[in-house]
Amino acid sequence: MTRTDLINKIAEDAGITKTAAAKAISALTDGITDALKEKDGKVVLIGFGTFSKVHREARTGRNPQTGKAIKIAARNVVKFSPGKKLKESI
Repeated sequence: MTRTDLINKIAEDAGITKTAAAKAISALTDGITDALKEKDGKVVLIGFGTFSKVHREARTGRNPQTGKAIKIAARNVVKFSPGKKLKESI
């Protein structure tokens, strides 16, 4: 499902315009992004799941084409853990 498909589905199910649905999606994604930027970034949506920020330490990897060792820099990544209701519905 693409962003456009999601906007159309929300607009239809909620009985709102596509413009309002697009604004709602943008507000949701902006809110989640802003929350994850904080020091202990975490967003919990009960029944749906949890978005959390995880720090990955620097490590050594391998280039699959050459087999040569490469350095992979430390960085923050986003982790999603599905909630019970989402797990059960799939």
